[in-house]
Amino acid sequence: MNIIEMEPAPVRQRTPQGLLLHCGGRVVGREELLAVPTPEGTETWYPLDHGAILEEVEGQLGTTGFTIEGERHALSHGGMRYFAVLAVSLPGRIEDEYQWVVGLRNSHDMTYPAGLVAGTHVLVCSNLAFCGEVRISRKHTRFAMRDLRHLVARAVGQLGDRFRSLDARVAAYKEARVPDWLAHDVVIRAADCRAITVSQIPDVLKEWRRPEHEAFRPRNAWSLFNAFTGVYREINPHTALRRGEALHGLFDAVVGMS
Repeated sequence: MNIIEMEPAPVRQRTPQGLLLHCGGRVVGREELLAVPTPEGTETWYPLDHGAILEEVEGQLGTTGFTIEGERHALSHGGMRYFAVLAVSLPGRIEDEYQWVVGLRNSHDMTYPAGLVAGTHVLVCSNLAFCGEVRISRKHTRFAMRDLRHLVARAVGQLGDRFRSLDARVAAYKEARVPDWLAHDVVIRAADCRAITVSQIPDVLKEWRRPEHEAFRPRNAWSLFNAFTGVYREINPHTALRRGEALHGLFDAVVGMS
């Protein structure tokens, strides 16, 4: 079988800040990440190497035309769980208030399968929001490593549509005016759909009423959305992923996109 080498996507220096960590997780460099050993599989479970997935994703992003603007990697549970944020762009795209990010995750302890997720990173702060995970494999099956290139190519191929959908969402959020009574209603509905916990309600309302950043002073859905994502900095990335999907679903309904 001929192996076709792919050039990875170009990497620039800017690094996305505010990477959400696992409980007990820590940010690591590439050298430490690539040194993490992959455990032996079983008859029904075949773990995927963290570094191999990262390098394959980078290669496929480059093939698809993406530039990697920055990267950050985190490990937890003795290296068994991995999460990364890659800030990406396409030629000609002008970054305004936010940039696109790819969330990448993998586990060696059967916690979850490898997957990619599209998201946004707000430039004036460290808010991150993810939506719509694309799984690289539904489970670590026998031929997952052999088929890694095909699986990653299929997942990366879906990212373009996800990012365009995110851009449309943000535009709609900015256009939607939100009076206080509606903001209060959305906060309660967010707790009902578990996009936040009840204990986080005061923090969301505080940021909505007295925004830390000038960019969120307009009384629109984008400002309210960022009042929510600000509290996600305190939770692990897997919880944030689930809550981000619920939050996007709620706001899509508020602005009439669903």
